[in-house]
Amino acid sequence: MSTVTVVEQTVSARIVASAPRAEPVRAVLRYETHDPYAVRMAFPADATLEGNDLAWAFARELLATGTDRPAGDGDVRIRPYGYDRTVVEFHAPEGVAVVHVLTSEIRRFLARVELLVPAGAESRHLDLDEDLAELLRDAL
Repeated sequence: MSTVTVVEQTVSARIVASAPRAEPVRAVLRYETHDPYAVRMAFPADATLEGNDLAWAFARELLATGTDRPAGDGDVRIRPYGYDRTVVEFHAPEGVAVVHVLTSEIRRFLARVELLVPAGAESRHLDLDEDLAELLRDAL
């Protein structure tokens, strides 16, 4: 069984809406070595319309690229905004959530991830035997 290593960082995020929130939301960026190509951004229940905890998974590379230039054309789109913010857009059938995060916080998170798993070395952290065994268990 492989060891999972995690990088997790709370970031201050502002959800942009017709009535902006006065207080920032404490979102959490999370990276796990067992899923080396992905990052997750989680929001607490009080920040969501449904009142449930919510997390989105998307490509680590998308987050890194989006801090410098617009990236993504699917459910998650990321782009720089001004000199110190990054906009993360989450597109769902119910609508679009637009979140502003300080670019410095995202870069600090990505630097920690890079120390754990350098970009380009993600495949070395995949456990293909375990993944295949899990697929076969699910098929039965």
